[in-house]
Amino acid sequence: MKTAYDEMYAANGSVRESYRSYADWLKTTPAEVIKRKREDADIAFHRVGITFAVYGEDAGQERLIPFDVIPRIIAAKEWKRMADGLRQRVKALNAFLHDIYHGQEILKAGRIPADKVLGNSQFRREMIGVDVPEQIYAHIAGVDLVRAGEGEYFVLEDNLRTPSGVSYMLEDRKMMMRLFPDLFTRQAIAPVEHYPDLLLNNLRSVAPASVSNPNVVVLTPGQYNSAYFEHAFLAQQMGVELVDGLDLFVRDEIVYMRTTQGPRRVDVIYRRIDDDYLDPKAFRSDSMLGVPGLFSAYRAGNVTLANAVGTGIADDKAIYVHVPEMIRFYCGEEPILSNVPTWELSKPEDLKYVLAHLPELVVKEVHGSGGYGMLVGPTASTAEINSFRDKILAGPAGYIAQPTLSLSTCPTYVESGVAPRHIDLRPYVLSGREITMVPGGLTRVALKEGSLVVNSSQGGGTKDTWVLEGDN
Repeated sequence: MKTAYDEMYAANGSVRESYRSYADWLKTTPAEVIKRKREDADIAFHRVGITFAVYGEDAGQERLIPFDVIPRIIAAKEWKRMADGLRQRVKALNAFLHDIYHGQEILKAGRIPADKVLGNSQFRREMIGVDVPEQIYAHIAGVDLVRAGEGEYFVLEDNLRTPSGVSYMLEDRKMMMRLFPDLFTRQAIAPVEHYPDLLLNNLRSVAPASVSNPNVVVLTPGQYNSAYFEHAFLAQQMGVELVDGLDLFVRDEIVYMRTTQGPRRVDVIYRRIDDDYLDPKAFRSDSMLGVPGLFSAYRAGNVTLANAVGTGIADDKAIYVHVPEMIRFYCGEEPILSNVPTWELSKPEDLKYVLAHLPELVVKEVHGSGGYGMLVGPTASTAEINSFRDKILAGPAGYIAQPTLSLSTCPTYVESGVAPRHIDLRPYVLSGREITMVPGGLTRVALKEGSLVVNSSQGGGTKDTWVLEGDN
């Protein structure tokens, strides 16, 4: 595997421009000071309750996501190009979603195989012909970026259903400002704390057209969900109600919230529940999490769901390979951000190549997430590779494969001191009447030496992400 791109140090050992001020500070700060600050952060995060549950472990077990006190720093020019690419990509994804549930022009033009969309389990036939405000389906998108090669950014995947992690982005910044206030006076760091205001404005902008003062709520599946902290956090930060399915009811295709003052109409629902569980009358009849009749109110245009029902088709890994073509088709432009080269195992020639090179590749389930259902060839045992080979052969269309990118590294505080660890980045893109985002995003870090898996469910941690202001 090639040597990873180092975010802080150039190949000749010199400090990159964007890190110079921080490197000077780090060089003169005693290790015991950083160690103590890290311990202070752990205590504070425990006190606030910033935890997550891991499915499959003992019920009720919650863990603290490890927080690294060394930030990831991005130059202003780098961020501008990245932001331009993110806007372009999310604009095309929203256009694709509107198209496939209406005219299906991209399929008629043969730019994407129709069976890949229409035969996909994430394609919701119930959404065909349903008009949504501003033709926006993915109101909140989390786009995972990795840096490899000589420092080029690649899109690893698009998260359009219920992208999570933004609460950690906000709490990481708050923690860094509390622990190291002097660092924020040494250079201009773009703010992120206004994200809840941006999110609320974005949600209000896509309310049904007939509503002048929309009532927004956050719909959670409940406290046992792994991201419940984030649901409660965002509702509190936006100043809106956190509700579960039992708090809402539908009458005459209007959604209401039960309150001590009587029913109150709900106009926009930021839902953190999967499509299948939203409405037992329309989807899974055994769902105890959703609201009976919600989908009929949605189809009637009396409530906005963010994100829209049916967005999952656009973040399915089998569709990911076609996003560059979406950008060309809907925007008439070449993609600013590149995809990671990808083999589609539904294609015989791709399957043959991947099976012959499993020890070198990363293989993922097309519907998988959270670091589950994947094989990282270079770190897998022979037994694991053979077992995964059998899974692929049982259903090749359920997998894609990618080269094992040597993700960029950033100095990270670990037990042995400061050492490089692999990272990725998830910026959050908000789509309404405008496309907006805060500078930066959530940087996830693989804390195990040599590991390329950054997911919190797989032992990863998080860092604050600094985008410098100015002409760096």
